[in-house]
Amino acid sequence: MPEPSPKPAFNRKNPLLAKRKLCRLLTEGCHEKDTWHLDISLLGSGLEFTPGDSLAVLPQNNPKLVDELILTLGFTGDEMVSTPAKEEAPLRQALTDNYVITVPDKKLLKAILEKAGATEWQHLLDADKKTELADYLWGREIIDLLLAHPLVKFQPSEFVGLLKKLNVRLYSVASSLAHCPDEVHLTVAVVEYESFGRQRQGICSSWLAERIDDDTPISCFITPGKGFRLPDPEDSTPIIMCGPGTGIAPFRAFLQERKATKALGKAWLFFGEIHETTCYFYKDEWDSHLADDTLTKITTAWSRDQEKKVYIQHKILEHGAEFWEWLEQGAIFYVCGDAERMAPDVDKALRTIIQQHGGKSEDESNAYVEQMQNDKRYRRDVY
Repeated sequence: MPEPSPKPAFNRKNPLLAKRKLCRLLTEGCHEKDTWHLDISLLGSGLEFTPGDSLAVLPQNNPKLVDELILTLGFTGDEMVSTPAKEEAPLRQALTDNYVITVPDKKLLKAILEKAGATEWQHLLDADKKTELADYLWGREIIDLLLAHPLVKFQPSEFVGLLKKLNVRLYSVASSLAHCPDEVHLTVAVVEYESFGRQRQGICSSWLAERIDDDTPISCFITPGKGFRLPDPEDSTPIIMCGPGTGIAPFRAFLQERKATKALGKAWLFFGEIHETTCYFYKDEWDSHLADDTLTKITTAWSRDQEKKVYIQHKILEHGAEFWEWLEQGAIFYVCGDAERMAPDVDKALRTIIQQHGGKSEDESNAYVEQMQNDKRYRRDVY
């Protein structure tokens, strides 16, 4: 018999060109945010992944912003320039596919200053002014700086040489191949806000949800999440999953995998969003998992459904006694989502529970958490 063909090794230089099968709004009726569920076809690709992995997506920049940059700089867009891969491409294509055209690099700031002679932010380029510079640049993009200095001119090659490479965006996979063969699912929140009189959008989230159709190739590959894994199905270790917002994605994959493999052990899911009626992502699936014991318990937090905001850490503390019982039974605690506010707040709640319900001092609580980390019982995928 002929030897089987080796599985394709997809990576940044050799991405899979996949197609979107489905794009469904998860926040119907919610005016504060748009979060989408995407099904992406892997049919015939041979691409494999494990729950806990991420899909790396190479996005394209917004063509309207590309055109505005080209117009502001006085170019045609047809000028040939070098890409980060040292290949030649028309400027419009390079700005669309290869370079960051939103957040300015310090090289660009220095070049503008050199050509302008003076700027209102020149003192912020000092090495000890990083925080002040970041505060000034928040909500400002390259186009704002160029419009503020209309006399500053660049050659096309010079301009792209001052830009950073457009990197992949990582999305936790929200499905299991054991449950959904030949597909990978994503949970994507579109980043949108207004600053300095202009509408801003996240590069990849808006591209995936709003600017492509089902025939648009999606360049992607898998990034393994080796530290974010389920126990073996035969292992009866309990698991506690904390995934507010789009942090729910890997736990949807976890529960699909647990159901398909008839995994042993209890499973507790914490989920939080702003409104129960419009933002209860995948509620029917959680109800189904509860009914067949794939999921033991779900605890939810809706931050804006009452006068005082309630977040996931408040619910963890509210269920502190039971949470401690699960920890003492050897439960693995998984946390996925916002690294800036949610993860520190949840971490503080964890340590508080260990002190209050475990009868430990602050030092003993910290040692307990450190041991959990060493034993791989406290796993975080935060961003």
